[in-house]
Amino acid sequence: MKVVILCGGMGTRMKEETEIRPKPMVEVGGKPILWHIMKIYSHYGFNEFVLALGYKGEFIKQYFYQYRITCNDFTVSLDAKRPVKVYGSSEENDWEITCVDTGMSTLKGGRIKRLEPFLDGEAFHLTYGDAVADIDIGRLVDFHRQHGALGTVTGVRPPSRFGEMEMEGDCVIKFEEKPQMTGGKINGGFFILNREILNYLTADEDCDLEFGALQRLSEERQLRAFRHEGFWQCMDNVRERDYLNELWKSGEAPWKIWEA
Repeated sequence: MKVVILCGGMGTRMKEETEIRPKPMVEVGGKPILWHIMKIYSHYGFNEFVLALGYKGEFIKQYFYQYRITCNDFTVSLDAKRPVKVYGSSEENDWEITCVDTGMSTLKGGRIKRLEPFLDGEAFHLTYGDAVADIDIGRLVDFHRQHGALGTVTGVRPPSRFGEMEMEGDCVIKFEEKPQMTGGKINGGFFILNREILNYLTADEDCDLEFGALQRLSEERQLRAFRHEGFWQCMDNVRERDYLNELWKSGEAPWKIWEA
């Protein structure tokens, strides 16, 4: 089962970062958040990735094209006929990464449809390139296989964007910074979609995923929600970037489920 990651958005809420690189390349703990997402899937044995590129996609292409060189020692000969010698290895040696330019302004549904030639098998993983979680991908796969519907979306508890105050009259008696809400679930990505979903999409730029195919699946009772009660956090702005970096620096990043 391949892992599709949507990496093409412009990240307009993070202009401080995204004026120079795409949002999936914004770093958490010295590595792009895209790398962290891939490590989550790889931990569960899913190592074939298809990246849907758009805005500044060349940065992502260069990063992975040069990955072996930048992460290892090497010897290079100026004779073009002699290959580069790379010494050592990394945990990412098993990764196979396909980078596909899906258009600068294409919406998510169109991006996925344009990946069709690169998708085989009965189903594929799909997620966004800006959110991490301590999700159990193995349980997610089992859930999808058991319910028999065309799609699974992971439902998560949304983190609040504001501090929460508990008051008695006009007196603040409790203040909690960035608590996690306990209400309903939101779309947290980490989908599994059967190949039939491609029939709900077109390659047009204006073909959306959420306001289109997923709505149709819902109406047809073909979409199930995998409830994830643990950690989930998107990186939609600079404050959330800083929050994720603080967690990583503290050594208590909940999404770091892999070793070393």
